[in-house]
Amino acid sequence: MLGTDLIAMLRKRGAVVAVSDQDTLDITDPLAVKEGLAGARVVVNCAAFTAVDAAEEREAEALVVNGDGAGVLARECAATGARLVHISTDYVFFGDATEPYAEDSPHHPVNAYGRTKAAGEVAVLDSGADVLIVRTSWLYGAHGACFPKTIARVAQDRGSVEVVDDQVGQPTWAADLADLILRLIEADAPSGVYHGTASGQTSWYGFAREITAWAGLGDIVIPCDSSAFPRPAARPSYSVLSHASLERIGIAPIGPWLERWHTAAPSILKKASS
Repeated sequence: MLGTDLIAMLRKRGAVVAVSDQDTLDITDPLAVKEGLAGARVVVNCAAFTAVDAAEEREAEALVVNGDGAGVLARECAATGARLVHISTDYVFFGDATEPYAEDSPHHPVNAYGRTKAAGEVAVLDSGADVLIVRTSWLYGAHGACFPKTIARVAQDRGSVEVVDDQVGQPTWAADLADLILRLIEADAPSGVYHGTASGQTSWYGFAREITAWAGLGDIVIPCDSSAFPRPAARPSYSVLSHASLERIGIAPIGPWLERWHTAAPSILKKASS
């Protein structure tokens, strides 16, 4: 989802993309990484084990990609002098805060996926590479499965849909995140941690209502709490991230989530009436 949008934006800017959606690179293989990154000035790591529930039973496998693989990339970048942009997640936090998580808030993951992503952050920061860690959350986009597509499909098929109202976060369009990553690179942003999420906040229920409204399905979303949908992996109840690091260096955060959803929606959904 993110990689596809990022590649498209890079190519519009005339950049040379070494590993694309048609190619593969095993980031857990040091030799393959050395060969694949030869000559690279900037490396953006969009590779991850992102199956949150599956990670509860396959944590070791997830750690190989999210932790070890990130470290392999970072050490190669440290050796060659390439800049690494590493994509991380709100899941490195517990989710019990009452105000947006600062970039330097301590890790306290609530599930296996979060633990493996936290391990990846530690690995890249310990590598000695020039690293930008960009945390995101509630990502959706035109390429691949995502929450808006699922909600619109289920709501249209069933005539209504139940969605949890006790998890709060920042729905973020992958194209906006790709744009922010490029703005950070182009500005030669200082090494460190940044939050790549839309501004404002809502619940999954609030987001779902906007999705069905845009799709022309009406007000058919029913609120519920997380106990109605038990999952193998616990979810943070509060995933709102601060943008202070971006603001300190004069880079505008992504705009309000609802405004950005209205811009993104035509590329992701079709209206029910069309």
